[in-house]
Amino acid sequence: MSIHALNARNQYAGTIRDVVFGDVLSEIEVETASGVVSSVVSTRSINELGLHVGSKVLATFKATEVFLAVI
Repeated sequence: MSIHALNARNQYAGTIRDVVFGDVLSEIEVETASGVVSSVVSTRSINELGLHVGSKVLATFKATEVFLAVI
């Protein structure tokens, strides 16, 4: 699965491994071949999309800034 209108480097197929529900916002962890991706998503969107642990999803990214620090 991919969305061709986006750059391939912005897409990671994976499986939801955890969902932490909140009243308005929830956190989703997606296991991908490159590692774990976490995202904050509206709880309403999770419910409307029927997302749950085990759902196959495509994580896509759009970032205008990335900050790196030496540790």
